[in-house]
Amino acid sequence: MKQVLTLSMVIAAVLGIVVYAQEKRDPVMPVAKELPKAMSKEEVSKISDAEWKKRLTPEQYAILRRSGTERSNGKVYQEFKKQGGGSYFCVGCNTELFSSKEKFDSHCGWPSFYDPADTKNVKSVMETDGSGRIEVRCATCDGHLGHVFQGEGFSTPTDKRYCINGTVLRFVPAEAVEATKKAMAAEAKKKSE
Repeated sequence: MKQVLTLSMVIAAVLGIVVYAQEKRDPVMPVAKELPKAMSKEEVSKISDAEWKKRLTPEQYAILRRSGTERSNGKVYQEFKKQGGGSYFCVGCNTELFSSKEKFDSHCGWPSFYDPADTKNVKSVMETDGSGRIEVRCATCDGHLGHVFQGEGFSTPTDKRYCINGTVLRFVPAEAVEATKKAMAAEAKKKSE
């Protein structure tokens, strides 16, 4: 009995170390080295629920497709706070949603922005559960992103707080955004010559 208990404790300790090491290495919020190719609404409409489950991690699927919420003050929030300039894209369809220009620390435990990068890419929907909360969804894939709150007294240009699940965002650093735009401009110039 003591041997089984000792063996169980050793296995649990090893698994704990492996999980801890994995958590330290792997970012929760995906980071891209170049601008992702955005999908159209037509392309998104052809994706089945089974395909969404294959494309997304279980947590991304639970949030984006089933309106879940990530844990507050988790690893993704810590990563978000350390990120510099760049853009944030939907992990489901690669639509640009937010920019670091509108990012601020609201100390709520989730990534916060005072406005979308492009308002046409984000839609707001009043929740029907009677809570009065306004849900934020991706306008292309209709994925759940989080909620928007107004009039909380933040000293931002809009006094809005887009409280977003970082797990469903893909971060592209500013340098990668600029490099991709330059490459696209050079390609366009070649074609026009």
